[in-house]
Amino acid sequence: MARLYRRWDTPRCAFGDFAVLAFLLAQCVDGVFTYLGVTFWGLQAEANPLVSSAVLVAGLGPGLAGVKLIAVGLGIALHRFRVHNIVALLTAVYVAAAIVPWMAMFLVHH
Repeated sequence: MARLYRRWDTPRCAFGDFAVLAFLLAQCVDGVFTYLGVTFWGLQAEANPLVSSAVLVAGLGPGLAGVKLIAVGLGIALHRFRVHNIVALLTAVYVAAAIVPWMAMFLVHH
């Protein structure tokens, strides 16, 4: 567990900066893909119940923007706490579980 967490007083590291930038990029790409996917195929194309609920309550643009802003804020908070390995792991999981499925849907249903 010690490898996943670093104290606040450790110096900046390039890995942490790269991890948080990759996380932010993944959030942006997923936001665009989600917007396009829901526009093309409807809300049933979105697998995340939190995103679906936010979109139902606030509408596609505001709901999606709100969910993405929360995710970005939490990712930045993890970066500020210097838990860069967790940010990197979440980014990899996010790419595999969210971005790749959207890409597959767009390729299959072009």
